[in-house]
Amino acid sequence: MADLRMNFAGIQSPNPFWLASAPPTNSAYQVQRAFEAGWGGAVWKTLGDPIINVSSRFAAVHYNGQRVAGFNNIELITDRPLEVNLQEIYDTKKKYPDHVVIASLMVEPKQKNWHEIVKKVESVGVDGLELNFGCPHGMAERGMGSASGQVPELVKKQTYWVKEVAQTPVIVKLTPNITDITVTAEAAVQGGADAISLINTINSLAGVDLNTWNTIPHVAGKGAHGGYCGPAVKPIALNMVGECARNPRINVPISGIGGISDWQNAAEFMLMGATGVQVCTAVMHHGFRIVEDMIEGLDHYLEEKGIDSVEHLIGKSVRNYSDWGDLDLNYQIVARINTDTCINCNKCYIACEDASHQCIDIVTKENGEQFVKVREEDCVGCNLCSIVCPVDNAIDMIEVQSEHPPMSWNERQAAINKVQTFHTNRMKETN
Repeated sequence: MADLRMNFAGIQSPNPFWLASAPPTNSAYQVQRAFEAGWGGAVWKTLGDPIINVSSRFAAVHYNGQRVAGFNNIELITDRPLEVNLQEIYDTKKKYPDHVVIASLMVEPKQKNWHEIVKKVESVGVDGLELNFGCPHGMAERGMGSASGQVPELVKKQTYWVKEVAQTPVIVKLTPNITDITVTAEAAVQGGADAISLINTINSLAGVDLNTWNTIPHVAGKGAHGGYCGPAVKPIALNMVGECARNPRINVPISGIGGISDWQNAAEFMLMGATGVQVCTAVMHHGFRIVEDMIEGLDHYLEEKGIDSVEHLIGKSVRNYSDWGDLDLNYQIVARINTDTCINCNKCYIACEDASHQCIDIVTKENGEQFVKVREEDCVGCNLCSIVCPVDNAIDMIEVQSEHPPMSWNERQAAINKVQTFHTNRMKETN
């Protein structure tokens, strides 16, 4: 087997798969069952002043036959006394000393409150702390969660307060409900964070019942915005992880969160800079034992790639992630349809004709049979036809040799500016 052990900000974990702070980590019973199933670590459901949760708190978005394509919740932090949670954390860590237990924390933005809860939590032997600056609902209305996480100065200040007393690594969990997540990530680093985790849930409303006109979910006929997660948010999360990973001012480990459902998703996050990953929705959908496939799949993938340690996977794709202005304007691909596998559904033709560049023709043979063919000279290589095609390998996107050398938008503009400057200087000399 490849070595799946992970060092995350000094925290040693049996593998990179952790449970995120959420309903599956609400109790010792659940966390211990998860460790037995193979999870390397767990971030305990957020601790703070216990609250009262509402009944009817989850909802899901099902799409095209897929259950739980997206998941929405209006649940808040722990509703159990802090002392009960601390005792269960102590018992769990004592029973599973080689597994990681991280305490997720959320309190009012006051130095005294942070000092008190950090000291209490660390006294029971946690491996690290995760500061929840991400929850977008319920707690945010009380000045916590994303209400703090959207203000860089508050992120920096509260992280600093925690670091004043913390003896274990401090992870700052960031909210995606912000224009530029790198701003708050930088603030966390400036405050002394040992690592960051992202993303927390996205502000959302799952839906509206067209019969009753109630929101989904609703509590006695009234609804509220909640947090959105699950497979649907993965592209958003992956982008934000990549943006942080390629920022030289965010030079701390990243725990990737957001729609991770299998080992392939986990590998993508690690390639984009995450040192490890956290999972929630997939466990709520399928149970703890999905980690078995995650471990086996990642191990086989690393072996196929000739990689002996999972840590050697981290960040390998970050160098390929850049700004639009750095992309080669002269790079060209075209679509090519394989008539042997094409089923003549004409979805590619319709998509190209109505929503792209009208470069696919329906050609009629002498015997009356029809087939679709791309006019490659007019194809812009947008990928739409291959995306809508229902048959694997029926449409290939082929790289075309360009007559021109690579040229990015930034290089083009620089060349234009250079020419303009030259002519401007010549005119000045002439005058």
